[in-house]
Amino acid sequence: MTLKLAAAPAFALVLAACASAPEAPANIPFAEGLAAACGKAFEGRVVSDDAVDDDWRENRLVVHVRDCEPGVFRMPLSVGEDRSRTWVLTATGENGGWELRHVHRHEDGGLDVLTDYGGFSVSDPAGARQEFPADQATKDLFDKEGIPVSKTNVWAVEMRSADQVLAYELKRPERFFRVEIDLSKPVEIPPPHWAPPAPPM
Repeated sequence: MTLKLAAAPAFALVLAACASAPEAPANIPFAEGLAAACGKAFEGRVVSDDAVDDDWRENRLVVHVRDCEPGVFRMPLSVGEDRSRTWVLTATGENGGWELRHVHRHEDGGLDVLTDYGGFSVSDPAGARQEFPADQATKDLFDKEGIPVSKTNVWAVEMRSADQVLAYELKRPERFFRVEIDLSKPVEIPPPHWAPPAPPM
């Protein structure tokens, strides 16, 4: 009986500790998570294992959440010294959905022939993960440029704010690419992405 009485207070303390333990943080809505990162740059890494992405693994990846206008996020991506890529996320206004576009430029600022491709989200607009199947304009572009295999592309942008991770994905049959960006450690903002020359004064 003495042993049972002695153990009772200890058991009560364990129960109290469990009851007062803080809950794990939840993911905040997609747009709020992006807005919280606005104006900062973060380093990423390739976490998928497709050999075709070895060049990406060998270079430093930095994403700059540069522009956060109402309903528009522009995120230049640096892959080593290559600053040709910008991800553009735009709120469509249709049921609160999202549109993803990839803008590609040459070093002189001119647009690449493969640019402005992407699609419209098929996910819950407030969800942490937004998936974007290639839209018809993108499929037409890929046909024109001789890469029909890419017509089945589905891109994704995932904002796991609770884990302080922003992820970007590309998947299609026999192809998977995923980059995870660490939002817990802002880094120095890289040089400006390649842009068109300024107009003459």
